[in-house]
Amino acid sequence: MKNILGISCFYHDAAAALTSGGTIVAAAQEERFTRRKHDAGFPANAIRYCLEEAGLTLDELDAIVFYDKPLLKFERLLETYFAFAPKGLLSFLKAIPVWLHEKIFLKKQIYDGLKDVGPYNKKKMKLLFSEHHLSHAASAFYASPYRSAAILTIDGVGEWSTASIGIGQNNKISIIKELHFPHSVGLLYSAFTYFLGFRVNSGEYKLMGLAPYGHHHSPQTINFIETIKSKLVDIKEDGSIWLDQDYYNYATGLRMVKHDKWTDLFGFPPRTEGSAIEQHHCNLALAIQMITEEIVLKMATEARKITGERNLVMAGGVALNCVANGRLLREKIFENIYIQPAAGDAGGALGAALAVNFMYFEEERSAD
Repeated sequence: MKNILGISCFYHDAAAALTSGGTIVAAAQEERFTRRKHDAGFPANAIRYCLEEAGLTLDELDAIVFYDKPLLKFERLLETYFAFAPKGLLSFLKAIPVWLHEKIFLKKQIYDGLKDVGPYNKKKMKLLFSEHHLSHAASAFYASPYRSAAILTIDGVGEWSTASIGIGQNNKISIIKELHFPHSVGLLYSAFTYFLGFRVNSGEYKLMGLAPYGHHHSPQTINFIETIKSKLVDIKEDGSIWLDQDYYNYATGLRMVKHDKWTDLFGFPPRTEGSAIEQHHCNLALAIQMITEEIVLKMATEARKITGERNLVMAGGVALNCVANGRLLREKIFENIYIQPAAGDAGGALGAALAVNFMYFEEERSAD
């Protein structure tokens, strides 16, 4: 029976989770202890909590696993800037020092952070790294009641992947199909979060909450949907998408979108945070919500088609869009659906621990 600590941090929603024999013993976000919303720092408090709940020390852990692979992320960063060069120089000059100082030497960051948790023998510690979307997939499948299921993960971006379709069977997960950066449902939704005056990576739920105030049959809403589909996103039948980077700035810039182009498209400028919300803001929120639901439904349909499974499990930040989830449930594409409650990056800590337990150590899942 393996005791495994999963951690996520250094981007947003830092968290820790501890599993024992594949059973979840404890899990917590760092923000619960520091009282800083979306705290991204090393989750020392959350780790202490998990260890105390399990009655373990750091030296009694069989492995510590980080929820993604920073070197693959760095590779994506370099290749993206190279592909868009000479654009993005300011963003590059801002990002690279942070990566060189912190992200490239992540092992040292983790080891140093663990010193604040308690004493440990570094030579005996097994430190592992899971791919980002595998962590999401594992957090959903292994925590679900299903022994066989299709797996759908959708978020902004991990290393390269922005969405994946996989299959889980007993203690194994296989990723079948992926969508890669810069084409991303999560980043598409976050671009509208930004344009409508909410904070990216924290205000997406406000955009979802604004959408019901839009008018479904308004000519403006219909026009917004047509504009988005004709200019900003090309939606394929399998749910994969292509985003026209002439309109976006997130790949190499310091903003999510190109303000002038979006202002021309929709007839109004980006809303500033805290300013009045008008009907056109509500209609645009409804338009992108409806498009997101369409994409999610197509991805789920493709997952059912290529896996043949009757159960679906979901994770990733877009899986927190409960309105889209409700639509998916009503469409009855799958007989059963399980959505990981901590579907965002915090849940990646749990998924990383479960992935290592079942796929690295090859532990068997219990019958219950």
